[in-house]
Amino acid sequence: MYHGRSTGKGPSTPTQIYQQPPRLLIVQIALPSWANTCSNLCEALQNFFSLACSLMGPSRMSLFSLYVVQNQHECILPFVQVKGNFVRLKACISELRMLQREGCFRPYSTSLHLAVQDGLQQFKQYSRHVTTGASLSFTSLEITVLTSQPGKEVVKQLEEGLKDTDLVRVRRLQVVEITKGDLEYMDSVSPAEEPSSDESSILGTDIDLQTIDNDVVSMEIFFKAWLHNSGTDQEHIHLLLPSRCFSNISKARDDSMCLKCDLQERLLSPSLLPGTADGSLRMDDPKGDFSTLYQMASQSSASRYKLRVIKALNSSGICESLTYGLPFILRPTSCWQLDWDELETNQQHFHALCHSLLKREWLLLAKGEPLSGGHSLRQPASTFYVIVPSRSPTLLVKAVATRELMLPSPFPLLPEDPPDDSLKIVESLLDSLELEPSYNPLQAWSHLYSHLSSTFIKPQGRLHPSWESQALRKRPCKAGQLQTNRVRATVAPLPMTPTPGRAPQMPAASKSSSEAFFWPSEEEAGEKNEEEYSWGP
Repeated sequence: MYHGRSTGKGPSTPTQIYQQPPRLLIVQIALPSWANTCSNLCEALQNFFSLACSLMGPSRMSLFSLYVVQNQHECILPFVQVKGNFVRLKACISELRMLQREGCFRPYSTSLHLAVQDGLQQFKQYSRHVTTGASLSFTSLEITVLTSQPGKEVVKQLEEGLKDTDLVRVRRLQVVEITKGDLEYMDSVSPAEEPSSDESSILGTDIDLQTIDNDVVSMEIFFKAWLHNSGTDQEHIHLLLPSRCFSNISKARDDSMCLKCDLQERLLSPSLLPGTADGSLRMDDPKGDFSTLYQMASQSSASRYKLRVIKALNSSGICESLTYGLPFILRPTSCWQLDWDELETNQQHFHALCHSLLKREWLLLAKGEPLSGGHSLRQPASTFYVIVPSRSPTLLVKAVATRELMLPSPFPLLPEDPPDDSLKIVESLLDSLELEPSYNPLQAWSHLYSHLSSTFIKPQGRLHPSWESQALRKRPCKAGQLQTNRVRATVAPLPMTPTPGRAPQMPAASKSSSEAFFWPSEEEAGEKNEEEYSWGP
């Protein structure tokens, strides 16, 4: 299998840098643990797809398919294009939500690898029958197995069951164990830790394993990683540092030290979502992210987009009013085309830069070098960026204003002695506010998910108004039996051969001692028929 690389040939295009490979999600259901994970998983999936289907611009997800494994494997959603298919995806999630939650059984271990084989067969058939004008950008598939069973056991079952299977079309095979922990904290979530060398040797190198907590926020964050550009065919950015600052480091031809970096978004631009506060902005607006660094990086193929460091700044030497646009994150590249020695050296230099900037309390001012666009006589405009270090091995990049963009803004000095009466009134008001040590975005509710979901509802009503009522009347009569009114897969299922049958953890979102300060509306809360919001005291 190929890990972290795309099998597609040729340079990346602006569309491809956003689009992720086709994904197959296999949900392994074991009772009674399914009763504790069903609602959280279904809510997280619906929230995620409300975003993925609503994002304007190039599609970030191409194909998606969903299998469930109980006492047998079954495809409840064949491969479909994600964009423009929210109603169908939501119907599939509704069916997943109605699966049996009571009783006690463990799925046959053979069903899991049969689901992988069947899903891979589905993908191959889809690839063969896709029209020439809509050929796939990716020829390999990413498979995620979601389970509440011990992750290491599931990995061993898959390794044994798939040892004779041709997995050349599988880009990545991942097992995600849902732990039994509840949502106790709501601090910012950090990426999953890497497995130790001992654990990696036990698990093998072909199947990745991680864990996530059993709460909506952690699951949402896991699925949102599918929106990131994870391609490793090429590095995105070259960060150039003046060579005179590094006398003992080998120099490039242009007498600069070159750090090869990958670019990652920090957050989604509101301008890419319909009906939001910034939804009226064009995608080439400075507040959007298509016309800035990320798009420039996506257009560079033969020559990488360059950020040339020109000055250092004190950490307190820039006013926040001078930065604009969305920030981006720089990481050491993981491009597979570089040899291991170059990757390791590049990473070490990147980490050394982060440490040095933190120690000196410096920022860097860099100038973007526009890509050459033919023999135009017009000199392209440059963009300047401020680069901010952090305690993690990343650098934050923000666009900063230049002389041409500045408008006159008089800032008279603040009077030193305001009237005592006014001062007492205002201080009394401020004292009544609850003081938080920092802003936590995971506690801020904007009701965006419900708003986006409502935009897909047609004015005349639901697309299939009687679907849910029909499904409720056709409850399964025995364990593992699914409803029969779903869209069936186009490939015949593989034959059943029943046989008998902790890894590093992604920290859950954590919660401060005080209550969340933005709560869902009563209308939004009323849509939760099966559970309460987990963010509360």
